[in-house]
Amino acid sequence: MTCTTAKRPAFSLLELLAVVTILGFLATVILPRVSESSATAKEKTCFHHRAQINAAVEIYAVRNGALPDDLSDLNTPDVFPEGIPTCPVSGVAYTLNPTTKRVLGHLGGGKSGGHPF
Repeated sequence: MTCTTAKRPAFSLLELLAVVTILGFLATVILPRVSESSATAKEKTCFHHRAQINAAVEIYAVRNGALPDDLSDLNTPDVFPEGIPTCPVSGVAYTLNPTTKRVLGHLGGGKSGGHPF
């Protein structure tokens, strides 16, 4: 009885190097776009949160006949069931401008009214 060893196919070092190079190239192309789109999404979410809070200010004014003094006046289950959102970009809580009673850009000028991008 003769013992034969079965030859298993294997990848050569050159083939593995080619695959790693291709994956590295794809990562350098894809990752910046993903992180850029994530930052844009957070910025747009911040803009949406501000618009939502400003709409709640208007609803409060119609219901109560006066504008709220602070955002805590809006923090009710019928208006914000999960609480007033915070900025997804900076993590900072929104505040009302004492003069206009509106939430404006809270980090200074920026292309979407509040973030320095």
